[in-house]
Amino acid sequence: MSGLALLLMAASGFAGLGYQIVWTQQFGLVLGHESAAVLAVVAAFFGGLSLGSMLLGRRIEASNAPLRWYAGCEALIGAWGALLILAMPTVSGGALDLIGAEATPLRHWSIAFGASFLLLLPAMARLGTTRLAPLYAANTLGAVAGVLATAFWLIPDWGLTRSAGLCVALNLGCAALAGLALQARPVPPLGPRTSNRPLALLALTGLLGIAYEVLAVRVLSQVAEDTVYTFALLLAVYLAGSALGAAAYARWPRRCGTPRLLQALAWSVLVGMAALWSAEALKAWLQPQTLAAALATEALLAVTVFALPTLLMGALFCQLSADAAAAGITFSRALGVNTLGAMAAAPLFGVTLAPVLGPKLALLVVAAGYLLLVPAWRSRPWWLPAGATAVLALFAPPLAFIDLPEGGRLLSYREGAMAAVSVVEDAAGVARLRINNRQQEGSSASLLVDGRQALLPLLLHGEPRQALFLGLGAGLTAGVAARMPGLQVDAVELLPEVIQTSALFRPALADLGDGPAPRLLAGDARRYVRTAGKRYDVVVSDNFHPARSGSGALYTVEHFRAVRERLAPQGLFCQWLPLHQLDLGTLRSITASFLQAFPDGVAVLASNSLDTPTIGLIGRAGSTQFQPRPLPELAARFGLDDDLAVLGSLIADPRSLQRFAAGEPLNTDDRPWVAYRAPRITYAPESAPRDRLLTLLGLVSVDATALVATPGLARRVNAYALARRSYLDLGRRTQPSADPTVMLARVGIPLLAVLTQSPDFRPAAEPLRRIAQALAPRDPAAARQLRDALARIRPDLVAP
Repeated sequence: MSGLALLLMAASGFAGLGYQIVWTQQFGLVLGHESAAVLAVVAAFFGGLSLGSMLLGRRIEASNAPLRWYAGCEALIGAWGALLILAMPTVSGGALDLIGAEATPLRHWSIAFGASFLLLLPAMARLGTTRLAPLYAANTLGAVAGVLATAFWLIPDWGLTRSAGLCVALNLGCAALAGLALQARPVPPLGPRTSNRPLALLALTGLLGIAYEVLAVRVLSQVAEDTVYTFALLLAVYLAGSALGAAAYARWPRRCGTPRLLQALAWSVLVGMAALWSAEALKAWLQPQTLAAALATEALLAVTVFALPTLLMGALFCQLSADAAAAGITFSRALGVNTLGAMAAAPLFGVTLAPVLGPKLALLVVAAGYLLLVPAWRSRPWWLPAGATAVLALFAPPLAFIDLPEGGRLLSYREGAMAAVSVVEDAAGVARLRINNRQQEGSSASLLVDGRQALLPLLLHGEPRQALFLGLGAGLTAGVAARMPGLQVDAVELLPEVIQTSALFRPALADLGDGPAPRLLAGDARRYVRTAGKRYDVVVSDNFHPARSGSGALYTVEHFRAVRERLAPQGLFCQWLPLHQLDLGTLRSITASFLQAFPDGVAVLASNSLDTPTIGLIGRAGSTQFQPRPLPELAARFGLDDDLAVLGSLIADPRSLQRFAAGEPLNTDDRPWVAYRAPRITYAPESAPRDRLLTLLGLVSVDATALVATPGLARRVNAYALARRSYLDLGRRTQPSADPTVMLARVGIPLLAVLTQSPDFRPAAEPLRRIAQALAPRDPAAARQLRDALARIRPDLVAP
């Protein structure tokens, strides 16, 4: 086997997995990020490989000119890849129109799978014919390189289209060089088929192997950071283990045997489960502090979980292929049947068994499946892993990671097709909604901030009648909005389990009185925005964690433009951004992308929190001027009781925002810059959220003259903005104390100075009032002096 031949197989593997990553992201943008869309692409890949191997593989193996077949297949893969690059925009629009905004599950699944198969099947069928048995290891190692290079280099620097173009070039290059690399060898004729058992084993082991991958990745997503880099590392380790297993089999074939490998695989699944149980402790022990260390930790977690099982899977595939050849079955048919079984793994285990049984029992089904395939099932070694499997099923804890605070309790835990959703209550009675134990999506204690995130966009609009909320979380933001008089609220949420658990947070809204509930829609927010027939006066997008898989697509130029098309005349869009989960570089990129759709956009601050600051980007479909309007009683419950409290949330005018974002790369569907940049701060934060907030406020400014029609009010808004910056800077520098005398010495004079800057800035008065109240019993003179100082600035702020 020539070195050039191995290189060609590696290049072909590189292109194949490069296509998979690129097309998975592109189809997610079109079909949505629900499990249907994700699994449709996976099924199309495996289905294409299977059909290509079974329908064309035997003809190629029997041909007198296999090199021509190989070169032709590589050329056709490249040609189809190039065609998809050109056709993707047209196909995207057609698929979106067919699915619609509120498609039934059957319609959505049918179109998602149908479109994926029609578009990917031709390329994948031909790819299935290029995987020759002797070159399996080189092809798979090339795939490992394709995964890592695509995730860490190509897509961040080149984008999806150019990355796909490189894969096209590799295919065409392989086709051109095939004649130089490979020497035609006659394929020895196979004897008559003597048994179909190898085919059954190939199909079932393909099913069990991918099932282990699906389930293990599902569990690891509760420990790892769930970014694009996480999945690239997991897939790379999985493929590398399979390739090394195949290479080991080629070197020491006599040391393997089908029964021995099946039993070893059952043991390896149990060992992998043990690694999953200990993954959280291992990560806590390593405590990575840098980006490189964090990525190395995730790679190590992947190795502990996947290394042994995948080594054995690679060896078992080669052994079963040899068994198939001995039984008169061609390698192409063996590969086709194996990948056909793999195609069924994701829907069967990921969608059906994992939510019903939980990951632990589903993984034990995988281990038991390998054992049931052992021919000599009565042999004593068979009972050892079987006994271990039964013991784990009965006595081992579930493979669910739930951080329970001291004195806390678990209110709800739901395993869904895409994620695990839990609600945890602490000793103080505060309930928190978490996705995969990593991502907090709401809290019963965050009603004040959640309510402000609902009301600020609505009040800035002035007269909304229809509002759309993208993302539900605990349901408090949409729930507060639904209590606005005369407002109809729709809320779109990707995870059905989040919609179900949001009912646990409704009691937090009880103090606001009775009111209509928002209309809750389960679906992908991007797809809904592009396909919904109705227009909205206000659209509010939740502060999605930009580093989490799929969330970056909600911060692209294309999505922001689609939202603008969904707005009614004079409609308003608010994109909330979690500055505690963003570095300023990523914020600049999102802002630059937002301004492509809303050139006159402004920025607001949701609250004065230093630890979880939330920034809002506001864009309008009409005039950017904000008019003072009568405020509903509900607004006062959230500190929005006058025009200055609402308009004073402004932190950046259009010119300032344009200067802030100037020169930053745009986050687009083709160049998903945010998805690859945002994880850096997730893995290794370089600064505290409060420091980023104060830095941001130093880089932007607001001149309300052009934003507020009333000149006198505009001047007060400008003064309010300056006072807020001084207030937040004081908060960053102040060490809290329970002693009111100490706090008076630390913040008394500075807070009075803030109020002097802007008597309208009531947040500075509240701490002084509390200090005066606490001082009254122990130092009445100091308390009276403080109240008098407050009264001189704002008499209405001091109770008689």
